[in-house]
Amino acid sequence: MSKKTRKKSSNTTGKRVATKVARAASASTGKSAMKTRTTVAKKAVAKKATKKATKKATKAKAKTTTKAATGVQGKASHKAASKPLKAEPTATVTKSSAVTLTEGAAAPGFDLPRDGGGSVSLRDFAGKKLVLFFYPRADTPGCTREAIDFTRLKNEFAASGAEVVGISADTVKAQESFRNKHQLSVPLVSDPAHQMLEAYGAWGEKSMYGRTFMGIIRTTVLVDSSGKVARIWRHVKVDGHAEAVLEAARSL
Repeated sequence: MSKKTRKKSSNTTGKRVATKVARAASASTGKSAMKTRTTVAKKAVAKKATKKATKKATKAKAKTTTKAATGVQGKASHKAASKPLKAEPTATVTKSSAVTLTEGAAAPGFDLPRDGGGSVSLRDFAGKKLVLFFYPRADTPGCTREAIDFTRLKNEFAASGAEVVGISADTVKAQESFRNKHQLSVPLVSDPAHQMLEAYGAWGEKSMYGRTFMGIIRTTVLVDSSGKVARIWRHVKVDGHAEAVLEAARSL
């Protein structure tokens, strides 16, 4: 082989080797770049997944906190609602009815429907002592306590020779519901036209919360066995009232 041929062959072999080295290097670089891109992509996906999971966890925590707060508020509201109701507000009487009944006067006659059917008349109690208690409205706190007190002492009033009757402007149906609910045993008279209420001075002008209106003034009248008015209690305070009326009836 000539020197020129050997040189040419050497150059060709060197070029082939260089080309192979370059290709290998290029492939290595490509693989490295691809590996790098894959790693970056994986990190990005992982970061995105972590961010999403964190956001979801934050929302879940916020929801749980809100639910807990709502539950506490609900319990507080329920507890507040379970408190006993306040006592019935009391109206102020500004003016009594035009008719003013006085002690010693003849008891005004009446004939009105009562609970359970039938009617009640002043004539039904001729020769007996009679207690008439006028109350504003059936099944309200004060009126309920008063009616229960008179029912509780009914036998003692009977022993003293006195009968007891309750009167309000409620309908007969309302009086019957009132009687049944609280097991009242005294007759309950209905006077929606206010005839008896006015005759006994138990109807007048009242004021509550700055509003003026006509209504029943809590009143009790004790009639003796001759039909005369023996005692009158106006603007009655319920506590202990029935007992006071019983003592007055016994003293007649």
